[in-house]
Amino acid sequence: MAVDQNLSNFSDLTFRTALVVYVVALFMSLYYYGRMQTVIDARRAGEADQAAEDFARKLGGMLQGLIWLGIIIHFAAIVLRGLAVHRFPLGNLYEYVLTVTAGAMAAAAIAFQRKEWRTLWPWLLTPILLLMFYGGTKLYAESAPVVPALQSYWLPVHVTVVSLGASIGLLSGLLSILYLIRRANPRGEESGIGGLIAKPLPTAKKLDQLAYRTAIITLPTLGLGIVLGAIWAEAAWGRPWGWDPKETVSFATWILYAAYLHARYTTSWRKAAPWINVLAMATMIFNLFFINQVVSGLHSYAGLN
Repeated sequence: MAVDQNLSNFSDLTFRTALVVYVVALFMSLYYYGRMQTVIDARRAGEADQAAEDFARKLGGMLQGLIWLGIIIHFAAIVLRGLAVHRFPLGNLYEYVLTVTAGAMAAAAIAFQRKEWRTLWPWLLTPILLLMFYGGTKLYAESAPVVPALQSYWLPVHVTVVSLGASIGLLSGLLSILYLIRRANPRGEESGIGGLIAKPLPTAKKLDQLAYRTAIITLPTLGLGIVLGAIWAEAAWGRPWGWDPKETVSFATWILYAAYLHARYTTSWRKAAPWINVLAMATMIFNLFFINQVVSGLHSYAGLN
């Protein structure tokens, strides 16, 4: 079928609109972060200001609402792209980044419903905006049919599952980074610039628990995505596994998430566990960009040529 250029243009417009909404949300979240620092300082000094706390609470609610608006627009861009090309919008790297960033934002919005988690938004919005900007500029591909190798019902099944796992994995890795920052600056013992940055964050225990819970979802989801990819590879290439660069790094990422979950409950490895989770996230990002764009393999469908 021919590409519906009008819907494609609307998809691009909604993508840019979501980007703008997220930028506004980032500035609002930074302001909220600063207000929470002031509120915390007042509480610790025994000079709590109820009006200031009420304002901060309302600001946090407005921030959450604005982010949900951005997520709705973000998903609208995905749907419109799919309708424009008459297929699932997962056929090139631009569409994959579009989907992964939307998934990460939705997962975070669900996880950050409680007020104490809303100070985490600047930490997530910053990398999401960088990914979206890079995806919308350097990785952008015009709406078009996919290459013959991707014209399969396995495309939406395999890539959707992998996208979901990647979205939640990004969130888990970020939470481990914040846990490390908070662990170095325990609540009530903050000092220096690191302490100033860490002050509005939840406790290290809560950050560690949420990182763990999201990794529990990431591990089987990525594992299922790898298995589905192997089934598709058997049908498409006559073999389920061939140690293609994409397959190899994906498997290594899954191993690292498994290692993180194991290390977290192993006394001698407990302190290293969050670093393993961060490494797993870094490996996944390496897979997303370097393997897709630089290394040649059977999975080279970035859509950049």
